Amino acid sequence: MVFSAKTDYGLIALMDLAEASGSGKLLQTREISSRHSIPERYLEQMLTSLRKAGFLKSLRGPRGGFQLRLPPEDIRIGDVVACLEGQRRSERDQGRDTPEFQAVAALEQRVDEARATVLARLSLLDLLRERDSLRQDQPMFFI
Repeated sequence: MVFSAKTDYGLIALMDLAEASGSGKLLQTREISSRHSIPERYLEQMLTSLRKAGFLKSLRGPRGGFQLRLPPEDIRIGDVVACLEGQRRSERDQGRDTPEFQAVAALEQRVDEARATVLARLSLLDLLRERDSLRQDQPMFFI
């Protein structure tokens, strides 16, 4: 199961905000949007959801922007995913109570539980470390 574009963009924005958090700098949606080619209006909606959920704080005005409310190690990826994607609901049709459908539903439940366990264990700091590791592995070309 993959993340939605909304969650991908939200996690990328949180990584940018985490990187800026050490300096106390506010980031504007325009900066994040242009850096990662994320539609600005869409990004504003995600950041507003994250702010309402308590992950971010914001300041209005020309020098305003967003910043993390919590340290990166205290932001659980599972909580961010739940905020941006909502809680998953089973959308099974009526009449699908045969053993075959029940077996598939049980498999889906195990996959969902494993996913939730992994996401609950990881923090935004873990995601930043993974990104930093990937940056170091990229070859550099000098002219």
